[in-house]
Amino acid sequence: MHTFSKASLSLDAARAVLAAAQKHAIQEGLAIAITIVDESGVLKAFARMDGAPLVAVEVSRKKALTAVGFGMSTGKDWHDFIKDDPILSDGASSIPDFTLLGGGLPIWLDEQLVGAIGVSGGHYAVDERCAQAGLSALS
Repeated sequence: MHTFSKASLSLDAARAVLAAAQKHAIQEGLAIAITIVDESGVLKAFARMDGAPLVAVEVSRKKALTAVGFGMSTGKDWHDFIKDDPILSDGASSIPDFTLLGGGLPIWLDEQLVGAIGVSGGHYAVDERCAQAGLSALS
């Protein structure tokens, strides 16, 4: 075989995830940036809410890329994965577009990694809640 097939997040699904994350941010009283990428890390949907910090744009992108690149949530999952390993903890910062900050979640559908969401604009715990709310649009 010289080719393979893979699943990818649809544009409609990406828009639904983005809308649900934004709705939750409004409930939290927070302005955020939301980045949705497909399984290859290519931008699928993006929004920067009015009043969201400028730096949130780039941080949300890095969170999404980290989550899809490893199929693993940013934040506590990554921290626990590398905390006792000096090579990983020192080396992680050398990975382009990597961030440990919470708020990046992989998107799994039918046990396949199809994309990721990255949320930034508040404390990482609130960013995580907004990202999780985004994923709830797919259930």
